Amino acid sequence: MTSLARTERAALADLLDQLGPDEPTLCGDWTTRDLAAHLTVRERRPDTLPGIAIDAFAGRTESVQNSYAERDYAELVRLVRTGPGRLSLFSLPGADKLLNTTEYVVHHEDVRRAQAGWQPRDLPRKVQDTIWKALAARAPLSYKGLGHSVELRRTDRPEVPPLAASSGGSPATISGEPLELLLYSFGRREHAKVTITGDKSAVNALRGADLSV
Repeated sequence: MTSLARTERAALADLLDQLGPDEPTLCGDWTTRDLAAHLTVRERRPDTLPGIAIDAFAGRTESVQNSYAERDYAELVRLVRTGPGRLSLFSLPGADKLLNTTEYVVHHEDVRRAQAGWQPRDLPRKVQDTIWKALAARAPLSYKGLGHSVELRRTDRPEVPPLAASSGGSPATISGEPLELLLYSFGRREHAKVTITGDKSAVNALRGADLSV
């Protein structure tokens, strides 16, 4: 069975090919070319990985990414589509599912939702279930240190118990389909179709928190 990471990778590569190198994304001022360069460097240049998470190394990562962005766009998209080489960390057994599921789901939507006239995808239940499982691992990192209790609640399957994303303080609940909850948890607030309810101070803290990735 093809993993969600692989299907999202293929769909994103198709979309990048279709749109060309100069279209906007939801990743700040990155264009489609910049996003393709980021994905390629992430999987093929392990020496740049510290700079993705640690500010002290970010300059080198940015420099390498900029050099990749100068490459032929079609070649960049081909590298995104084919994925990491055999010696990459991302080619280890289980790494694709663990490290790339949310990466490619979110970045696929970063490109889709930056385009005029975008519409939410009607995803199969099994895909939403896979995203929900990935969200369970991601949520505590997104809402760490918020100082309030945050629950994530599925609207497509209300019988599923909510996820406790953080604890302590007054409560807030974020409701939506798993894909929308994932996007919100990655800081795509304006483009995630969710509803937020709960204590006013918790809701305000949630809306002001830095969730960007």
